[in-house]
Amino acid sequence: MVVPGFVFGLVLPLILAAGTNADVGFRFASYINNYMVLQKEPAGAVIWGYGISGATVTVTLYQQQEAIMKKVTSVKARSHSWMVVLDPMKPGGPYKVMAQQTFRRKNITLRVHDVLFGDVWLCSGQSNMQMTVSQVFNATKELANTAAYQSVRIFSVSLIQAEQELEDLAQVDLQWAKPTSENLGHGIFTYMSAVCWLFGRYLYDTLQYPIGLISSSWAGTPIEAWSSGRSLRACGVLTRGLIQSDFVTGPSKYSVLWNAMIHPLHNMTLKGVIWYQGESNVNFNRDLYNCTFPALIEDWRQTFHRGSQGQTERFFPFGFVQLSSYLSATSDDTFPQIRWHQTADFGYVPNARMPSTFMAVAMDLCDRKSPFGSIHPRDKQTVAYRLHLGARAVAYGEKLIFQGPLPENMELLADKGLLNLTYSLEIQVQRQHNIFEISCCSDHQCKWLPAPLDTVSAQSLALNVRSCRGTLAALRYAWATWPCEYKQCPLYHPGSALPAPPFMAFLTDLRPGAHRRLAE
Repeated sequence: MVVPGFVFGLVLPLILAAGTNADVGFRFASYINNYMVLQKEPAGAVIWGYGISGATVTVTLYQQQEAIMKKVTSVKARSHSWMVVLDPMKPGGPYKVMAQQTFRRKNITLRVHDVLFGDVWLCSGQSNMQMTVSQVFNATKELANTAAYQSVRIFSVSLIQAEQELEDLAQVDLQWAKPTSENLGHGIFTYMSAVCWLFGRYLYDTLQYPIGLISSSWAGTPIEAWSSGRSLRACGVLTRGLIQSDFVTGPSKYSVLWNAMIHPLHNMTLKGVIWYQGESNVNFNRDLYNCTFPALIEDWRQTFHRGSQGQTERFFPFGFVQLSSYLSATSDDTFPQIRWHQTADFGYVPNARMPSTFMAVAMDLCDRKSPFGSIHPRDKQTVAYRLHLGARAVAYGEKLIFQGPLPENMELLADKGLLNLTYSLEIQVQRQHNIFEISCCSDHQCKWLPAPLDTVSAQSLALNVRSCRGTLAALRYAWATWPCEYKQCPLYHPGSALPAPPFMAFLTDLRPGAHRRLAE
């Protein structure tokens, strides 16, 4: 069963994807349309659709009027679907794709034009991914900045739920299109995703070839709605009942968005995924997020690899935004816990449980005056910029700094009452407020105390831990829902202006003079 959500804008029936000369029996998949971007070499792009069982389908790729590639297949009996994998293509275009069905001497032809080859990225998550360009800082300027980016094509999935996995999209909000001020800022939390668009724009500035962006996100949704039953069961999540949380304002059933808004795309050849979600799990299955998030990544990777006939890389790059700040009436540490769990409790990515991933730290991009609430900060440009640095390093193999300084080594100098931290990169300390904390334990009770900065050098710092009169149990940094004001956290890398991410380390077995390596 398919349950329509709040669908904004023009909803296109599936038949439109095939063109006006198609009949109901023969059509392209919903997202194969004019202006689309297909994945470039070294992968082969997948073209597929539906037809009459047993019919022959010939797919031809044209450049201008010349046929440069032809693939022949047949329509499967049970699924009534057909599929071809194109030979790997260099980036560029435009091309035309023609599909012809032959059955009992009757031919039906479908055509799509202005097709480009480049890199295709899927963007998903909840409201911070769903925010449109009209909602971000400098929106008027950003909406007007499209002329140079006509090879960055955009597509937006409708808000739909389904009880079972769908093979194709039931509805589309925005068919493949060239960017305009209208379709980038169509409305509030509708389309097109600002983070997705800005990320693609930064990539285009670097790569200088076509980028395809697919937005599939829904505000107020927990990770369980975007996860298959397989990945949830792997984490011991019971998949019956409704999801109850103050932060869940969207669909509250397990897997319904995976079924309707992600699985229908699984035959597509992708370059990678970016993700911005987590707020809705602050009060729901929070302690399982360090499993459910890596499990989602693994399951999406397996599914897209298989669905694309092995063309989407098995461990395709997966980027995400670590949660930003939020003005909360309580001072609990639920937001910091989600930030930590987003890294599978390593504090950094890539790591052993999350290979080929990259992260944009956003805890310093707070927005007290956001008209959409502080949980929706408007500086999506910096988010996208930090994400694209991670993509350039992890997805494209560039040698560049893409994440802030990480603590690599720790030494306790008990006689001086100091805890030394050595960082992976050069550090710049711009404010020395009490953002480091130590857990001090005595009489079977522990409490968190400030650990002020004592001395700072180019790549290390010393913390004053003399306030602890018991056992030093743990150290944490930026462990707060609102750790600092806008771009004013204490630690950054001076060259890239990337913030040091939050972290926690347990110290109970750290003896005076001993060293411990924190990041491998």
